[in-house]
Parts: sequence; C-alpha cells; structure tokens
Amino acid sequence: MAKSSNPEGKTGVRIVVAGDRGTGKSSLIVTAAAETFPTNVPRLLPPTRLPEDFYPDRVPITIIDTSSNPEDRGKLAEELKRADAVVLTYACDQPETLNRLSTFWLPELRQLEVKVPVIVVGCKLDLRDDQQQVSLEQVMSPIMQQFREIETCIECSAYKHIQIPEVFYYAQKAVLHPTGPLFDQETQTLKPRCVRALKRIFILCDHDRDGALSDAELNNFQVKCFNAPLQPSEIVGVKRVVQDKLIEGVNERGLTLTGFLFLHALFIEKGRLETTWTVLRKFGYNNDIKLSDDLIPYSSFKRAPDQSVELTNEAIEFLKGVYELFDSDLDNNLRPIEVEDVFSTAPENPWNDAPYKDAAEKTALGGLSVDAFRSEWALMTLLDPARSLENLIYIGYPGDPSSAIRVTRRRRLDRKKQQSERTVFQCFVFGPANAGKSALINSFLGRPYSDSYSPTADEQYAVNVVELPGGIKKTLVLREIPEDGVVKLLSSKESLAACDIAIFVYDSSDESSWKRTTELLMDVAGHGEDTGYEVPCLIVAAKDDLDSFPMAIQNSTRVSQDMGIEAPIPISSKLSDFNNIYRRIVNASEHPHLSIPETESGRSRKQYHRLINRSLMFVSVGAAVAIVGFAAYRVYAARKNASS
Repeated sequence: MAKSSNPEGKTGVRIVVAGDRGTGKSSLIVTAAAETFPTNVPRLLPPTRLPEDFYPDRVPITIIDTSSNPEDRGKLAEELKRADAVVLTYACDQPETLNRLSTFWLPELRQLEVKVPVIVVGCKLDLRDDQQQVSLEQVMSPIMQQFREIETCIECSAYKHIQIPEVFYYAQKAVLHPTGPLFDQETQTLKPRCVRALKRIFILCDHDRDGALSDAELNNFQVKCFNAPLQPSEIVGVKRVVQDKLIEGVNERGLTLTGFLFLHALFIEKGRLETTWTVLRKFGYNNDIKLSDDLIPYSSFKRAPDQSVELTNEAIEFLKGVYELFDSDLDNNLRPIEVEDVFSTAPENPWNDAPYKDAAEKTALGGLSVDAFRSEWALMTLLDPARSLENLIYIGYPGDPSSAIRVTRRRRLDRKKQQSERTVFQCFVFGPANAGKSALINSFLGRPYSDSYSPTADEQYAVNVVELPGGIKKTLVLREIPEDGVVKLLSSKESLAACDIAIFVYDSSDESSWKRTTELLMDVAGHGEDTGYEVPCLIVAAKDDLDSFPMAIQNSTRVSQDMGIEAPIPISSKLSDFNNIYRRIVNASEHPHLSIPETESGRSRKQYHRLINRSLMFVSVGAAVAIVGFAAYRVYAARKNASS
C-alpha cells in the first residue's frame, strides 16, 4: 500500500523550538534551513520557513525560535500556545538541561495546556563525553512513561550535520500523522477508537458482505485510498505477509477483518503511520478519529427555538433493520453486548453516558425491545441531532444524511392550527421534593415501585413509546427538573421553547407540597407569558393511595378554574394506578392550544391588548367615516356649483 500525500486542509505546520539557554536551539534551526553550520548565530532568530518540497508530505514548515530569558516568558507562552508541535532541546554535554525537561519544561507545557506532539531533541551530540555514553532509550524511557505527550526522541549534531533534517521531519510527521490517536505504545496495540474506525471502513469496502475483502475489493480499496491499483502479485504478497503471522487473517474468500487490522498495526509498528492516516482521511476521519464536520449536514437541522428534530420514516425503517440484524436470536431483546456491537463502528457507544444511559425501558433480561431501541434514537435526535446523525452514518445509514431527519413545524404555528404534527413530545416534569416525580418516571420505564426516597440531584430523562387508541404510537420524553433547578432553568428566555407540555406533580397528602406546586406552576406559566413560549400544563396529584390533606379538592378546583386548566389528575405509583396519565400527556401535547394556564398578570395583559386593539379599531372606523363624509361633501359642493 502506497504512502500518503499532503493531508487535506493542512496548509502549513508551525513548530516551536524551546529549551534552556545554550542548548543549541538557534544552531539547530539555521543548520536545518541553510544546510550549513553557522559561525555566528543571533540570540533569537526570526521565523524560519522550510519550503513545501523539503519533505515528502509537501507541507511547508514554519520554525519559531524562542528565548528562555525570564523577561520573555510571556512571549514564549504565547508562541507555545500557537504551536502545532513543540521541539524541546537539551544539550548532550550538559546533563542538567536534560533533567530540566521533566522538572520544568514538560510541566510548563501542561500548565499552559499545550496539547500538541512534543519531540525531545538532544543537541551537541558531538560534545558528549565518550565516557558518559548511555543509550537514548535508557535515558528517555522514564520521562516518556511520565509524559505521554512526547512523540519521539532524537539526538543530533548541528556541527557535524548528524540527524538535523530528521528532527523537523519527525515533528512534521507527528502533526500530520500522529501516533497517539492510533496506537498504544505501552500495550503495543491499536487503540479502540482506531479499531472501530477501521472496522467501519472494512465493512464499507466489503461490498458482498461475506466478512472478507476479495482480491477485487482489496484492489478497489487501494485505488480509493492511494489512487493506484495493486498488481495481482502484490495482493498475493499482502495476504502472505498476513497469513504467515496470523492464520485467521486470511480465508478462502480473502482478507478478514482480523487480517485488515493486523496489517494496519504492522504499518504503525514499522513507522508507516501515514498509510493508516491516509486510509482514515479518505473515509472522512479527522485527527480525533471522528467524522469531519463537513460530512454532517448541519444546515439540515437549523431551527427556531420552538422547533424540534425527529427521525424520518426512512431512518426509522433503517433502524428497524439494524435491530433485526443484531437481535440474532429474534427474541425482541437487544442484549447490552448486542447494543455495543451495533455501535462497534462508532467511536464509542453514545448511550453509555447520561442523559441516554438508563433512559429507556429495559426488558426482563436487561436488554432493549425494538420500541426502547427506537426511543433511545428519538431522544438522541431530539437533544443532539448532530450526534444522532453522526452515529447513523457510523452504523451504516446508506442514504443522504439529510434524508434521515426532519425539523418539525413551529409550536406557535401548531397552536394556530390547533394540532401538532409531531411524533416525539418532550414533557417537563416539575414538582417539589418528595412529591413523586421519580416514581412517576420509574413507572414510565416499567421499573417496580420503591418506598425508599432518594432526592434527584440532577436532571434526568426517560423515554418510551405511548400507544394511543387505534394503534398509533407516539414517543414521549419525560425530563425531570429538580426543584432547586427551576430558577436556573427559567433564567433563560428560551428555556420553555423545547417543552411541548409541562406537568406539575405534588404529594396529594401534603398541603405544603400542593402550595409549592402552585408556586412552580405560576412561575412557569408567568415565564411562558413573558417570553411567548406558553405551554400546555397538567397537574398530577400523586400518592392517591394516601388520605388527601383538608380542603384539597376545594383548593385544587379553585386554582385549576382560575388558571383555566384541567383539574389535578390523581395517580398512585404504589398501586400502579396511573389513570392513563401518559396518554393524557400525549393528548394534551397534540393539542397545544388547550390546557395553557393563564396568570392574573397574563389575563390583565390580554385585556389591555384587547382594549388597545378595540380603540385602534374605533379610531380606524372613525377616520374612515370622516374621510367618506368629506368626500361626499366635495361631491355635493361640486354639483351645487355646476347647477349655479
């Protein structure tokens, strides 16, 4: 397999040379650029440019010399932060400058948060005392163990022209073809994210899906990545190299995934990182081994704050196929190991962390049903459309990425139409501590009721499919807002824009819980009126298995009537009596013009606007009458003059 050319988009590499005074920084730079040792070297060199044809990758290099004087520390820090790579120098004849790498220079880079490859260079090799000869590996191994950012180490002599071009070649190579993202030096294995990317590439190239790259598929891969075909003898040679070391790397159909991965590990071990990087970049990967941003059609989900993003039917059908493919025993239970396998061609499983972890209902065997699988995708698409689309591409979505998602109609327009066309609804769950919010959410996910109480510290999500009469399925997302998180949430003008409906849960046996809930309802309703993002609201009277507090019915009736919303819906999580609450939430979401609470100030504001509009209408009518009257008078006057 051939070597790479200039990686796309890289127009130059900026290398900053730093180190103690007198370690040979400036002599190193001049000798590299002029190919001759300088007799007189200025204290600080201006930026030095190596032309693009200096090295095979044909990317120009700019080398920045730095001063180690204390008064120049600010300028040094500025240059280090702008570097693509850092060359740290020590003098081979001054052991204390080597010690300073680990006691000052490398910690300094970390403190400045300079996260670029570091090349450690021992200068003045010709001046080292012959009696102090030790191997570079022996000297540098402890330092490299401590500071993983060191890409490579090299010793050189500007005076004797020993390994000078190699210094900046390795620095450039560390930028264009870094080892870190691909290979674990300690275990001598490919890193997991690299394996996942190469597995995806292998599957994309295995057109007949037989688990091996045939000679023709291998040749197509070579042409795509390196613009040159492989000769039949070369294909035989490649497979022989693999088979000699790894018998399962080749079978009767061709090169297996194991063999494909082995080949890339071999390239990297032999220092040919450019080969693997060329393959990755041809398939759209960046230096983090994630798909480049230009492959994600971000314009497809530009939206107003009160619009949401959903999967299209095309994407949902694709995901059903994926589920069936990985649910190998066809038991409608995608086990955790099978879910991991679904995302084995993505950088990582996106559902391993919040808010997706434990957000969907689990089967009795701890897996995901097809509805739960679809629900997780719906949640990810709602909260992070870019990530959802990115993962669809990783797992093999075959169509145009923009065909996988759609932006819904604005909720403001839904209210005018008196009907929502959405299939995924987000419900904010408010309520005081110990009101029963978490019990409601746990029940939504099929979890058993528990009497033990643990307060919710952070927001949590739950998502599930709700079946309506007629077999229609909608996806409902419950977002629990902790009581102490409400003020922060409402500090943003657009905080309710993403909310299709809000429910307010209170402990029906506790009057203080009811009072706090009405305060939260007033706060949310007022915020909606002030910002224009009014949302339907329902009140949920939890713990209906306990005795209600005195005056509960009268108080709740008064509040619901005053605010123009439905009376509280009684439920009991303990008795599993939910009064069709989830269907009722979806029904209210589908009719966004109803169940919108009205505060006293909101009602006064509306009356004021009606009065103003009526006044303007009277003024308009009066003006029109006056104009018509004036016109009639002019006609009358003209006729009178004519008759005279």
